[in-house]
Amino acid sequence: MSEPTGAARRRGPFKVGDQVQLTDPKGRHYTFTLEAGKNFHTHKGSFPHDELIGAPEGSVVRTTGNVAYLALRPLLPDYVLSMPRGAAVVYPKDAGQILSMADIFPGARVVEAGVGSGSLSMFLLRAVGDQGMLHSYERRADFAEIATQNVERYFGGPHPAWQLTVGDLQDNLSDTEVDRVILDMLAPWECLEAVSKALVPGGILCAYVATTTQLARTVEAIREHGTFNEPSAWETMVRTWHIEGLAVRPDHRMIGHTGFLLTARRLADGVEAPLRRRRPAPGAYGEDYTGPGGGKPATGGA
Repeated sequence: MSEPTGAARRRGPFKVGDQVQLTDPKGRHYTFTLEAGKNFHTHKGSFPHDELIGAPEGSVVRTTGNVAYLALRPLLPDYVLSMPRGAAVVYPKDAGQILSMADIFPGARVVEAGVGSGSLSMFLLRAVGDQGMLHSYERRADFAEIATQNVERYFGGPHPAWQLTVGDLQDNLSDTEVDRVILDMLAPWECLEAVSKALVPGGILCAYVATTTQLARTVEAIREHGTFNEPSAWETMVRTWHIEGLAVRPDHRMIGHTGFLLTARRLADGVEAPLRRRRPAPGAYGEDYTGPGGGKPATGGA
């Protein structure tokens, strides 16, 4: 049985073409590709790539300035934060939430819109595996080119489960029997009709948006469309901790707001979701409200 795409690049001694992440004594990272006969240069001296080729991962190398660097392969979260960018990347904390809350499984058929630099595409490809399918749509050809280079550099070549289309999802989506749809775009509400037709009953729509106005409009559009259950929305924040002897405290910096996530599940054809009972806050639906219900939101018991 052949190894999954990219697996051979994740274990064993360092080889020519491998990505290497060096960590200096101050914890700073430097990422490069191993090439025979080349030298790695820093302001603290240099060392030959050949010194790492054939060495086990976790080795320490010293520069001509006698500074020690720990050599490891970059993890995928490290790689996506250091790779060339055409657009902002989906941060690892959000990619992890998408994989979990959108229930991305091996063999899944997934559609993604808004490829950007390819960050989320790589997380999705590792989750669906060689037997799955990821069809990505990107409006900008220059972003698609950068994403392709980043994905192929990470996996060591084209991934068999990946198809990339340059164009708008709502104009080009022809996939059917799709298990999951991930929308990372400015106006996901414009794609609901196309997404609804592509998703299987029980399939999951997951949208990633940056602002509260986008979030509110997407949720209301999903409710109005009528083919999805009540959406759930959230954001995540990550705070690291400083641990030094008895000095254990949260770090002053944290990865705060990067975006909002929301998920909704496709209903069976011809089914209406049970009306959700909720007590909106006073003023939540003003006189100028034009969303589902025409300004008369459902109320009732707790």
